[in-house]
Amino acid sequence: MTDQTMSIEVMRYRPEQDKEPWLQSFEVPYSDDMSVLQGLQYIRDYLDGTLAFRWSCRQAICGSCGMMVDGVPKLACKTFLRDYPGKVRIEALNHFPIERDLVVVLDDFIDKLESITPYIVPKEDKPLSEGEYQQTPAQMDWYAQFSGCINCLLCYAACPQYGLNQDFLGPGAIALLHRYNQDSRDGACEQRMELLAAQEGVFNCTAVGYCSEVCPKAVDPANAVNLNKTAVAKDYFLRFARPKGGCK
Repeated sequence: MTDQTMSIEVMRYRPEQDKEPWLQSFEVPYSDDMSVLQGLQYIRDYLDGTLAFRWSCRQAICGSCGMMVDGVPKLACKTFLRDYPGKVRIEALNHFPIERDLVVVLDDFIDKLESITPYIVPKEDKPLSEGEYQQTPAQMDWYAQFSGCINCLLCYAACPQYGLNQDFLGPGAIALLHRYNQDSRDGACEQRMELLAAQEGVFNCTAVGYCSEVCPKAVDPANAVNLNKTAVAKDYFLRFARPKGGCK
């Protein structure tokens, strides 16, 4: 730790006593290699032990520490205090109900995640004695980028459409859905296409693209949405001309 200090404004909300969220300011000593997450941990350990926030891996892998940093969705473990000289404001992720302080309620996203069947459904069952379901490196390239999602919800906090209409399936769930629909071993594409084509599906997106800008893993959910707008339109026109069971 050095002699440098900065002011960290933190959103507080304790439902048992606060009618609405408010900002509390803390003076925190910091060094150039100190992350926003470490700043919050200093506050909790030395200044106010009641501060609530999520975190786990501290390596931008688990996606737990998503929050608004000066109004931008970011991972607190991957964002450094040195980039906010003098003062920084930390708030809970936009567009989600606040459970307490910086902790948001994840129920809506979990429901959306479960709805997309986020696992491989084999096209054909086969006994273990016949070995693994294999694919080539070229086949894996079709979905590899979209498999990097860590469910951090930064894309939802950045999405103006999700802010207006929370029935929208949203960028993160659509990117993950796209990952499984592009997997050569999967056979559940047809049922997922129904979600994409529904009222709350891809055409609810207004193509702002901010979701991809804030994604910490370069998943590019906006591209997944756009690819599936084309896929849904194609599926609509071809559904009467092909045999049942496939959608690629």
